[in-house]
Amino acid sequence: MAKELFTLAERIKLLREQKGITQSALAKSIGISRSGVNAWEMGLSIPSTQYIVEIAKTFNVSTDFLLGMEETATVSVKGLSQRQVAVVIDMIQCFQNPD
Repeated sequence: MAKELFTLAERIKLLREQKGITQSALAKSIGISRSGVNAWEMGLSIPSTQYIVEIAKTFNVSTDFLLGMEETATVSVKGLSQRQVAVVIDMIQCFQNPD
């Protein structure tokens, strides 16, 4: 399977859609206008460093991931028991090393 390369604009849109939030909701959570988020997603403008950090925090990913410098995303396990965390880790390892 070929690796897909995403631009910053595509990553922002993909992460927002995966989380199931609107452009307006994202904009409100980081303190900008909906048209600002739309411009980022369309590639018409680029978020400042401050907003890249806010977007990364919102979606629990690294800034390097947003900028396409690494293909690793983070998964929040906040609120999960140790047993549940172990199950998540096992599932990730299963997908990484299919037999």
